[in-house]
Amino acid sequence: MTTRIWTSSVSATARSALTAAALALTSGGVLAVEISPATTPADANMVDVTTLAPGFALDMRYATTDNFTGRVVPGYDAPRCYLLQPVAQALARVQNDLRAQGYALQLFDCYRPAHSVKSFVAWAHDLNDQQAKARYYPNVDKTRLLDGYIAETSGHSRGATVDLGLLDCRQGECLPLDMGTGFDRFDPLAHTDSPDISTAQQHNRQRLLQAMAAEGFANYPMEWWHFTFKPEPTPDTAYDFPVR
Repeated sequence: MTTRIWTSSVSATARSALTAAALALTSGGVLAVEISPATTPADANMVDVTTLAPGFALDMRYATTDNFTGRVVPGYDAPRCYLLQPVAQALARVQNDLRAQGYALQLFDCYRPAHSVKSFVAWAHDLNDQQAKARYYPNVDKTRLLDGYIAETSGHSRGATVDLGLLDCRQGECLPLDMGTGFDRFDPLAHTDSPDISTAQQHNRQRLLQAMAAEGFANYPMEWWHFTFKPEPTPDTAYDFPVR
């Protein structure tokens, strides 16, 4: 998920600059996109990443109730990872390189329908729904989530952004590496270079960062799990077909 995070001690001026910088990083400077008429992955030149390389672990949270909304997100009819073909091919190369080292990728989110993003915004406006606060935003009041945390448009809808973690498979069973926070944690601890996590957690984040960068994926520095392929194949186009 695209987020922008700051602490309450940051001034309004600094927040504005931070938001602008985050927008440039997450969207490539694109402020408006057109919605494609594509109705299927094939129409959009998207492919299921898991068909291109073995060993991906699917943990597609938005197709389940295990996410910050506490319910299945509209638009997610199946736990599938679609990305534009060149992006998917690059991610498959990352996976193959990591598997040769005894690691693998754990996929949280890939292509995200535009109407799914709107459902996140609607959830953020519902201040009566606080069921996921303890796990996902314990240190932030929900009234602040639209003040930079939850974006009204998402690079995921352009099919070139992926949220993922790293698994250690060197002992046979693949287990998630400790990254310091869980996926979609709204907190400065989720910043990729947070100084407030352990040395081992920093090392794990850097391993993921370097593996992704080797194939052209740029990290969003406020979310250790969030990467966008550069240059984006369709930076001016978003998609809205369901994930199924």
